[in-house]
Amino acid sequence: MKHFGTQGPVYPEKHYVVSRATELDDFITRIKDGRYIVIFAPRQTGKTTFFRNALEEIADSEPTHFPISLNFEEYKDCSLSVFYENLYYDICDEVESVLGKRDVLTTDSFRLFMDDTTITDNLTLRRFFGKLGEYLNNEYNVKRVILIIDEFDGIPKEAVKAFLHSLRRIYLSNPTDRCPYSVGIVGVKNIVQLNYDRSISPFNVQDEFFLPNFTLGQVHELLEQYTAEVGQAFELEVIEAVHKQSAGQPFLVNRLAQILTDELEIPKTKPITMDHFTQVHNKLLHERNTNIDHLITNIRRNPRFESLLMRITAFDDGLPFNLRDDQISELATYGVIKQGKDGMCEIANPIYFYCILQTFKPTINGLEQEYLPEDTQDGFRDYLSENGNINMHELLDNFRDFIARVGFRVLQVPDTPQESVGRHLLLAYLEQIVLLVGGFMHIEVQTGRGRMDILITHNKRKYVVETKVWRGEVSFQKGKRQLASYLKSEGANEGYYVVFDHRTNPEQITETDTIEGDEIRSYVIPVIQKKHS
Repeated sequence: MKHFGTQGPVYPEKHYVVSRATELDDFITRIKDGRYIVIFAPRQTGKTTFFRNALEEIADSEPTHFPISLNFEEYKDCSLSVFYENLYYDICDEVESVLGKRDVLTTDSFRLFMDDTTITDNLTLRRFFGKLGEYLNNEYNVKRVILIIDEFDGIPKEAVKAFLHSLRRIYLSNPTDRCPYSVGIVGVKNIVQLNYDRSISPFNVQDEFFLPNFTLGQVHELLEQYTAEVGQAFELEVIEAVHKQSAGQPFLVNRLAQILTDELEIPKTKPITMDHFTQVHNKLLHERNTNIDHLITNIRRNPRFESLLMRITAFDDGLPFNLRDDQISELATYGVIKQGKDGMCEIANPIYFYCILQTFKPTINGLEQEYLPEDTQDGFRDYLSENGNINMHELLDNFRDFIARVGFRVLQVPDTPQESVGRHLLLAYLEQIVLLVGGFMHIEVQTGRGRMDILITHNKRKYVVETKVWRGEVSFQKGKRQLASYLKSEGANEGYYVVFDHRTNPEQITETDTIEGDEIRSYVIPVIQKKHS
């Protein structure tokens, strides 16, 4: 039986695999055209699997093409001499492996050429490739050598400039007999990083290939492979939820499917439902895995990332997606943010959105003892009805009053950007009752920025709390209509709209409206308050 793969490359004989036929056709066409290509995608998006599949397809369909696959991951701390010496051995091993797969015997003359070769720098490397192309052509009818370099970021820093200049020199030679004919570099953070020379880019001949996340159709394709083999179906809503929450990020898609099919112990005779997905989604949000660990490590690399990310999450008017800005470029490289349809920055997916907020939410905000009023009888249980449902109306009324009670101390929450403090406090506050009742809480992101819906599920009821920062009366009223529309799409029972007002002279508002048949309770909660004299 196959499995959903989350550890390294996936293999069709062992794992369920998305074919990516359209992307493969595009990539292979570029190789056949002799392009020098940079394959760009964040970690754990399937780059290694993708180019391996591409090379196998080329080897099967084009016998005169000769694919050589290298990996620079181990070279990072090597000296130049060690790098080039081991690069030579790696190339020899790959050439021998490809010839072996083709059941071709190594000729004496070719073996002698390989044995007598030494590579000490980029110049001897370029000449070696030239001779290699001649020998492969004369003795094995190889017309085009295809070179793919994985984990290119591992190349020793002092080797980069000269190495790329030699590739450029090869590219600019006669394409009919150049070797390598086509090159793919995998793992560079972005194209700008290849410009190591201010006077001339050593690799400005490259062609960027961006490997996208899975589409909804590809998520269908992946999950239906499991159903075809095992017989257990996914409800359509589950497939859509997997794609929506992950935005098709390959690791997250496979991890959600892995928990659903292997770890939740759902009887194989029963379909996988949204109730199952809610449990699995909650587990993923709170577990440690390599993808989330990479995310957290990357957003903590630069102290300035927090304010930028909080700006993106807090304001729906957006921040321009400008790759010439070092912070935006780096966060995009890590797969944390992406460009929205309107050209603005967005958080890559709702799962990352939640994890980012949790990462920067203070473990202790110093106001926990102020959550409940002095006349509390039984803590947060005061906000449960007789049948155990959450009385969200009273719970959020108290949150409004809590913010007023603590006053200026809201601005003293440690290490928290001002525009994010209200949302952080609301998340921490709601977590108290969600943990108490054993419910689930996650985030729905409608645009990847600004507007955030907190979705709480408990006792088969859904409560939606939409949060925003005050951006004017028009935006406030528009948010109510958006929430009413979203309630219908989610089949939610209750809708609440919390707007944090950071103006100098804010007005507290609490009002209830009926919109499209749904009751919406809205709060405008002042955040910036004057310190008492």
